Amino acid sequence: MIELIDSHAHLDDEKFDNDREEIISKIKDAGIKNFITAGYSLGSSKKAVELAEKYDFIYATCGISPNDIPQDEDEVWKQISEIEGMVEKQKNKIVAIGEIGLDYYWEKDEKMRELQRKAFIKQIELANKLNLPIVIHTREAIMDTLEILKQNPVDKKGVFHCCPQNRELIKEGLKLGFYISFAGPITFKNSKNANEMIELVPDDRLLIETDSPYLSPEPVRGRRNMPANVKYIAQKIAEVKNVPIENVAKMTFENTCRIFKIEV
Repeated sequence: MIELIDSHAHLDDEKFDNDREEIISKIKDAGIKNFITAGYSLGSSKKAVELAEKYDFIYATCGISPNDIPQDEDEVWKQISEIEGMVEKQKNKIVAIGEIGLDYYWEKDEKMRELQRKAFIKQIELANKLNLPIVIHTREAIMDTLEILKQNPVDKKGVFHCCPQNRELIKEGLKLGFYISFAGPITFKNSKNANEMIELVPDDRLLIETDSPYLSPEPVRGRRNMPANVKYIAQKIAEVKNVPIENVAKMTFENTCRIFKIEV
């Protein structure tokens, strides 16, 4: 059986509250050897850590995403401080600070966008303090995201998760030393430039993910996404690169373990 790794899922999400344990129990049968459950808020980060502590094959990231930034600035700093305390208590299974970044698609208010930028920088500083990579979320904020990364270097680099299919972002992200992670959108029938974007990324900088429960790939689009569906992203990359899916599984597994310092 092909052994895959899902580098970014949200088994901590409430959409899994009714059957989380059942899904996790079947993950290895689907060929998923390990996966990372990513926090996006203080609450989901706590849940991610609980899952990582309970299962040896699950790892966690902790962070406050731009879409989960509290409106009160003091509360933002309080929550980031709590994230720091959480990571310091469980260093073995928390592999990154994230997901963090910028999202201007949902947030139109300039004051809140500025708070997103401040929180992004603060969490980069936290990652550097804790000697961890970061997991970046960026949506309709590419130039600001890149500018912040250039002005605030990340010591251990990290990954653009569910990377937007944008040539400039991928080229500049690679120049800065980051990895690129592709998810369901590269399989969508209306994705016109997916092949070109895949070909831009060197084999040793490529990751795959599901972003479960969101962004289900073809042929299961429209249903709740699950880590087992990472095979469809691997298959798409294998087709574009004209290599066996086993090659994609191996290199993305090794890349994920390298960037997140996972020993398996």
